[in-house]
Amino acid sequence: MKLSYLVLFSGMVLLGACKDKESAPNKSAGSPDDVLSSHIDTTVHPGDDFFGYANGGWLKNNPIPKSESGWGIFNLVADENYAQIKKISEDASAAKSAKGTPQQQIGDFFYCGMDSASVEKNGISPLNDQLAKIEAIKSKADLVNVFTELQLSGVGPAYSINVGQDMKLSDKNSVYLSQGGLGLPDRDYYFNMDARTQNIRAEYLKHITNILTLVDKDSNKAKAESNIILKLETSLASAHKKLEDLRDPYANYHKMSMAELNTLTSAINWKEAFTKMNIKSDTVIVGQPAFYSKLNALINTEPIDYWKAYLRWQLVSSYAPYLSSAFDKENFTFYYKTLNGSKEQRPRWKRVLDAQENAIGDALGQLFVKEYFPEKTKKRYDNLVEQIVISYREHIQKLDWMSDSTKQKALTKLNAITKKVGYPSKWKDYSKMDIGKESYCKNVMEARKWRFNYEAEKLTKPVDRTEWTMTPQTYNAYYNPSNNEIVLPAAIFTSPGYKDEDIDDAVIYGYVGASTIGHELTHGFDDEGRQFDEKGNLKNWWSKEDAAKFKAKADLLVDQFNKFVVLDSLHPNGKASLGENIADLGGIVIALDAFKKTAQYKEGKSIHGLTPLQRYFMGYAYGWMQTRTPEKLASQLMTDVHAPIFLRVNGPMSNCDEWYRVFNVSPSNKLYRDSLSRVRIW
Repeated sequence: MKLSYLVLFSGMVLLGACKDKESAPNKSAGSPDDVLSSHIDTTVHPGDDFFGYANGGWLKNNPIPKSESGWGIFNLVADENYAQIKKISEDASAAKSAKGTPQQQIGDFFYCGMDSASVEKNGISPLNDQLAKIEAIKSKADLVNVFTELQLSGVGPAYSINVGQDMKLSDKNSVYLSQGGLGLPDRDYYFNMDARTQNIRAEYLKHITNILTLVDKDSNKAKAESNIILKLETSLASAHKKLEDLRDPYANYHKMSMAELNTLTSAINWKEAFTKMNIKSDTVIVGQPAFYSKLNALINTEPIDYWKAYLRWQLVSSYAPYLSSAFDKENFTFYYKTLNGSKEQRPRWKRVLDAQENAIGDALGQLFVKEYFPEKTKKRYDNLVEQIVISYREHIQKLDWMSDSTKQKALTKLNAITKKVGYPSKWKDYSKMDIGKESYCKNVMEARKWRFNYEAEKLTKPVDRTEWTMTPQTYNAYYNPSNNEIVLPAAIFTSPGYKDEDIDDAVIYGYVGASTIGHELTHGFDDEGRQFDEKGNLKNWWSKEDAAKFKAKADLLVDQFNKFVVLDSLHPNGKASLGENIADLGGIVIALDAFKKTAQYKEGKSIHGLTPLQRYFMGYAYGWMQTRTPEKLASQLMTDVHAPIFLRVNGPMSNCDEWYRVFNVSPSNKLYRDSLSRVRIW
């Protein structure tokens, strides 16, 4: 997938023989009518930088706009979707629809978001009730009560709570308590001492001061409180696990009774908190108990006034994009400009559509698929999924490093994977969500409250394995280990600027088959996903010997990515990004063998100077035609389990035997690895 939900798998040696010797494409080839050839940078050898070769021509001619932290295919698809959703929203806004219908909610949400004059007039007033509750805190009991109130409003101070399938009992929903409470993206931002991170901390302190000054106009008080808040968040961050350590499902699963939870965090009356949250459960799964021990100590030792300052900050920061322009712009300055390198804000209508997507995405999705995802397109990708599953099955059967008994269990899991393509079979019912024309911020708050209640109610119902956690208009996809499913929203199949029927199979098998379908299937068998069985339970189904062989191969991939260099001196986190790197490589080799069964491959005809196999590999690279600001790249290395985009092309290609032959890659090329150094898993 494009920015994975959960990631899993690596690549295996290709077994199919090639029919004809292929050479590098004609460097004079190129046509604006072809989705690939006009993007080529002829000054780059594919063996030195395949990402740059395949995409460099387009990237050179399309610099990052000032409003963005990156630019490429993700944005092109998003812009098509924005235009489509904007029309849907404008039409709904102009219509008179019954209260609680999707059309009414879409129309009123968009109307309020675009009514900037009313937003400006309202200022911070939509948060007055919550601010008053914070100001009234006088005791630890009051403090914990406000923690609960803000959780219900989607703010999430101090800790993170959610409902999901029990990792060891996937037919049951459970409450998960995880580390949280930070205003910076990751715990390392509070401790790393390089100049870039120290500057971000300094800017963060200014940002907190600016926001709090906007709240009560007292800059001296705001400055003093910003130091308190940063210190408090740093204390919370000290008990956070690092990004790579969060990928071990066993180490982040600690089921506790309510009595055990209350012993761990005696300062919080969880029974009372859960009652207010409408959470009905006598057990919880605590991801990081050390964090909750630290939170308990801080509740007991830090002055109430310190916590009140922290909560004001958490509340206002969470809702700043939906308040008057002073709050919105200050939020943009730090979180988008400083952290990610954007120079100016996106147009207001795009920002409102983003908020609308988060609030009532399924309502939009119903109208989106009706207008923009025809049945013939769905049939093409249903078939593509089946072809790639068949290829994966053949790969498992031919593995030379896995025992027969483990192979049979792997095949059982693969055959049990649910394939969700395009859109869900049923839609979320938002009719009880109170969306109106009164206030933009209020609508966002109502949506967050609805979402919290929706999740809490899952504890009283059977697990709904038909549910989607992405909307059809989302350019992304995911593998869910607890459901053992791949979910492929309609938008992920978009080739921006082209009709689906105009894109040849070679490109589709690389662009969608490898980078999305094969990638997501592989997540079921990467370093994390392989630990779940065919029913979605965290359960070891591997022999000790096979698990050791897998780990040895995966460790080679970790080492490869640790050695890549980004921004002159930084390195990817090979351990944190392992699942995605395994899935990228796995997707390429699995979809490649599926493509070799197509008529286009068998005919062997070139299109715009590119052979079918060249178009396949370049179709994969086309799926990652994206560049990012240095600020965004630096942030990604600290916070994201995905490697930088150019390495999601060059990294797996350097391990793919067929790619070497197709593009005549030799030891003199920069990406060359000798055969013994290439990682082959699936």
